[in-house]
Amino acid sequence: MTKKVVTLGEIMLRLSTPSYQRFTQAESFDAVYGGGEANVAVSLANYGLDSYFVTKLPENPLGQSARNHLRRFGVRTDFIQWGGQRLGIYFLETGASMRASKVVYDRAHSSIAEAAVSDFDFDAIFADADWFHFTGITPALSAAGAQLTEAACQAAQWHGVKISVDLNYRKNLWTPAEAQKVMTGLMQYVDVCIGNEEDAEKTLGFKPGNTDVTKGSLELEGYKSMFQELREHFGFDMVATSLRESISASDNGWSALVYDGKEFYQSRKYDIRIVDRVGGGDSFSAGLIYGLLNNMNQNDALEFAVAASALKHTIPGDFNLMELDEVMKLVQGDASGRVQR
Repeated sequence: MTKKVVTLGEIMLRLSTPSYQRFTQAESFDAVYGGGEANVAVSLANYGLDSYFVTKLPENPLGQSARNHLRRFGVRTDFIQWGGQRLGIYFLETGASMRASKVVYDRAHSSIAEAAVSDFDFDAIFADADWFHFTGITPALSAAGAQLTEAACQAAQWHGVKISVDLNYRKNLWTPAEAQKVMTGLMQYVDVCIGNEEDAEKTLGFKPGNTDVTKGSLELEGYKSMFQELREHFGFDMVATSLRESISASDNGWSALVYDGKEFYQSRKYDIRIVDRVGGGDSFSAGLIYGLLNNMNQNDALEFAVAASALKHTIPGDFNLMELDEVMKLVQGDASGRVQR
């Protein structure tokens, strides 16, 4: 029987400058759709899972286009609700070499940010579900977003559904103090916690020793200690993080860590030339979820996740459009990039 996964969050219209242009240069924008939980849903649909994305969209052509974009890639949209003022937008200026990418949000008062718990039938949503995934972005949108996220977690837990979170701290949405007040309360529902060093520090108050990703400095023992503290404090079954060594905006080292209370494991490292890094963390979360749902041990699930997310960095747009066999080929060691014919 195909596994059912539910994600909840905001999908936005992404307007990005073409050809690495700066905002001040651009006379047009490339339009796609994306958002943390929607990105996860698309990846899991590509891997053959029964993948549902839950949100609220404005009842206008932009809302319909966002829904159609999800359906194009096999995501189930049965539980999307309609109403509210607008679809959120974000603008992306893609960096290169030593020039960083920039994001400008225009998402205030979006439909999902002002959605009510009563808009959704969570008993129907989580019926026969196997996994629920959310991120720290949705509760950061508004007080209503935080209430909606907690209601979903409570319903998922009541239905016996495994729950994962990607901590995903966004400084443009809230402060560390605000984040910790909300996110620490939500952790009581979580089985698998995913988040990088900044996310863990800003949302939960835990830091991995002497690590500075901007200098390519990673202290693995610090991560292990942090993972142990997180498990002890919140009762997680598993803690995982991707490791991004930022050589420049164009070149990164990419690997990952996982800890289940017994074994602390580091994945293979990939040296990646970046086409588009947006959605890289979401593709990692999706890969880990897929592996765990398909009875991979934690090490194999991590290798699948880091390979999937390394490949995502080669694809323009938010969504990871790699198929299952393509990810498995990289896991098995073929990183040649040779033409397939």
